Amino acid sequence: MTSASVEGSTTDPVPGAVGPTRRRLPTQARSRERVERILDAAAQLVVADGVEGLTTRSIAETAGLPVASLYQYFADKEAVLLALCERDMAEMDEQVAEDLAAAGELTMAGLVETSMRAFVKVYHRRPAFMQIWMRGRTNTAVYDYGRHHNKRITENLLAYAADLGLIDQGSYSDAELTAIGELAVELGDRAFQLAFERDPHGDEFLIDEAIDLVAGYLQKVTAR
Repeated sequence: MTSASVEGSTTDPVPGAVGPTRRRLPTQARSRERVERILDAAAQLVVADGVEGLTTRSIAETAGLPVASLYQYFADKEAVLLALCERDMAEMDEQVAEDLAAAGELTMAGLVETSMRAFVKVYHRRPAFMQIWMRGRTNTAVYDYGRHHNKRITENLLAYAADLGLIDQGSYSDAELTAIGELAVELGDRAFQLAFERDPHGDEFLIDEAIDLVAGYLQKVTAR
């Protein structure tokens, strides 16, 4: 495994990456403020009406902007949803990096728990993200973007664990370690989907079980 810092953003653009289809990138303060208004309006509507009830017109009306202004920045509703995912997942990455930096000496189980509880902090702050990602996976664009993000999380956390000497690199090839890491992230993601399915704050028992599940699975690659 090659080493890397967990602070590297998992939303950095890479060739072929799935991402928001924006008509223009805001450079001026006024434009950036408009984009934030659009995203905040979309988040508000998602919490109230769900992903399926979202329309570009309702987003623009809630943001207090003409629909034409929204189309200056986003091609369609999916682009707005992906931009929300991008913003919230970037916040998730920052929270993980911050919490890991403050955690001191880590075991593999500690790395897993710190990372997953950092995700929960952002889920609590960003309830629209819970609706979009945990309950909006029938939207192909959202699903593809989330899977891409999960792969980047895997790369960063595996590299971070390798830097700490937590991974037994003699028993598995790099490809096998990556596959195990991706499966661990997907297991945690699915378990969290169940934990937050009926309760926007999350079922604490299921959250704890999800963390134990992932940590237990990764013991197979943990340096003894």
